[in-house]
Amino acid sequence: MNKIDLKSLEIDELKKVFINLGEKEFRGKQTFGWIHEKCINDIDKITVLSKPLKQKLNENYKITNLKIVKRYDSKIDGTKKYLFSLEDGNIIESVMMKHRHGVTVCLSTQVGCRMGCSFCASTKEGLVRNLEPSEILEQFYSIQKDINEKISNIVLMGSGEPLDNYKNVLTFLKLIHDENGQNLSYRNITLSTCGVVPKIYELADEGIPVNLSISLHSPFDDERKKIMPISNKYSIEEILEACKYYIDKTKRRITFEYTLIDGVNDSEEYAIEITKLLKGMLSHVNLIPLNTIKEFKHTKSLDKSIEKFKNILEKRGVNTTIRREMGSDINAACGQLRRDYIN
Repeated sequence: MNKIDLKSLEIDELKKVFINLGEKEFRGKQTFGWIHEKCINDIDKITVLSKPLKQKLNENYKITNLKIVKRYDSKIDGTKKYLFSLEDGNIIESVMMKHRHGVTVCLSTQVGCRMGCSFCASTKEGLVRNLEPSEILEQFYSIQKDINEKISNIVLMGSGEPLDNYKNVLTFLKLIHDENGQNLSYRNITLSTCGVVPKIYELADEGIPVNLSISLHSPFDDERKKIMPISNKYSIEEILEACKYYIDKTKRRITFEYTLIDGVNDSEEYAIEITKLLKGMLSHVNLIPLNTIKEFKHTKSLDKSIEKFKNILEKRGVNTTIRREMGSDINAACGQLRRDYIN
């Protein structure tokens, strides 16, 4: 029999577990705190519970624990890349980055990915499975323990499409935000999607105002289809309409991620078209120098081309930043280390 994972249960669900065991419901709140604030990974180490109660819990329940297989430390900027082993032997990866505003972790939401973006290493073996809420959480908890420092920001930009694992990601967001656990503000969480339009509308209606980041990478549908198969299902116009709905519901600014590929999407024409698309929208563009992989024949744009592209956007009223390359000496782009390790 598969044991139920206590770490994936919201606080009211935990209370019901204890009520069903003939215990007071406050035990659920206590246990939630031990799992999500103290980050305890073993039922037997929850000292506020009696030994007989822990024995009863151990019969049908567990607390998920990930193992750090390997940690890579950048000598350039202190970025750390983690490879985690899941209980079924699958491998996922996460990244820890230090910024002036605090510590940020980039977390995976799936083992692999089925979105098929041509320049992304995460998707080359396809989707293996979704991560459980506990497995997404445990990346955060393990890294926080490892660095012995409070993590202030989360980006769901690791392996996987978060909106393709909607239910589990939603539970993760509620758990990491709960005041009885890490109490992390939704405003400190960014969810990145390639544009799963129906789920953007659903997320907007949840009342969970996380920051939404859209992987755009081309302002032209025909060109976007060549590098992002999701474009065959949802047009840029449909994505932008969903974004406007999200902004209206959450009052949060949308970030459009744009990977610059030399000779593919970095010309003046593309920059001007982006400004037309985003005119009047509460948005911001984050330009990303391409991380090359062997399956994608193109290279990143020249530095001068990136700066020129940025200048065009800014002169036409679009807030623009260039993502600082971090961990370049440890293959910190999502999916690269996992593939190297497996191979």
